[in-house]
Amino acid sequence: MATLKSILEKVKIRGDILLGKVYGYTDKFDDLKEVLLSNTFTVVPSLRYGISQKNNADIQLVIDALQVAYENELIDSFCIVSGDSDYVPLVGRLKSMGKFVLGISRSEAASNIFINACNEFQFLESVGKRNVEKARSKQKSSYTNEEMADESELNKLLTTVLEERTDRGEMYASELKGTLLRLRPDFNEKAYGCATFYKLLTKLANRFGDLKVQNDNYNVMVSLANTSDSSEEAIPQLTRDNWREAFAAQIKAYKEGGFDRVNPSILKADIITAYPDFNERAIGFKRFSDVMKQLEKDGLLVVEMDEQNTMLIKLL
Repeated sequence: MATLKSILEKVKIRGDILLGKVYGYTDKFDDLKEVLLSNTFTVVPSLRYGISQKNNADIQLVIDALQVAYENELIDSFCIVSGDSDYVPLVGRLKSMGKFVLGISRSEAASNIFINACNEFQFLESVGKRNVEKARSKQKSSYTNEEMADESELNKLLTTVLEERTDRGEMYASELKGTLLRLRPDFNEKAYGCATFYKLLTKLANRFGDLKVQNDNYNVMVSLANTSDSSEEAIPQLTRDNWREAFAAQIKAYKEGGFDRVNPSILKADIITAYPDFNERAIGFKRFSDVMKQLEKDGLLVVEMDEQNTMLIKLL
């Protein structure tokens, strides 16, 4: 369920979901029913007969997508949650009609052909933010644990929205609130003890330091705070003594997120996010593949090669 919510969140940051369809739904996905219904998704029935069940769903998805593209001018973007290269012709036709195509898939199942065909592609591991939390400096606070958890979650969500809008770097507070309401329709700043959204943003900026709020008496602009010059928190470093623990923690985070295999590039990207100065030579290796081989010897993962001769790591 957490993975589905992450996908929906990624899409809602970009705009309203006008139409959503699910293919291949069975009773084993019953725990997703509430999330699907609350986001107005419909389930496309598929008769199960013989060995062509997947092909039936694939063909129905293509037919439905093209029908929507031709008949509904309001829809200008499509999100296909799959990495199957069978959908490349569909992606090509949608793009030829001026539609934007976003693809999302697990790294282990993503075809390079499908990845390159999409206007944009996101690995599910990245969408789900399955990375280890950065440590924050400890400070005294009068907040209760429940208040801290609620505001921390909201701060993370706002940070995610701003990270997705890297083309502009900043947003009007009114636009940010509109996006937030798409993601959390029941949002109300008064629930956080603030009379206005501006006061809530200021409160979060002062408390967590991730947001930068500017008010010129006419417009309120919100952007990500530049923490590169901050001296309050030292940039974490990986050394020959602590690198195993850092990688083990990241692998544990993937497993807790429901992932069995990931692409090594995803692991490296998340390590760099937590440790910006990461370098293989600093921990005694020439290449990242050498790091993977050592982790395999340590019993944390197994290095595999898929049909496209792409390296994958199986998490143990």
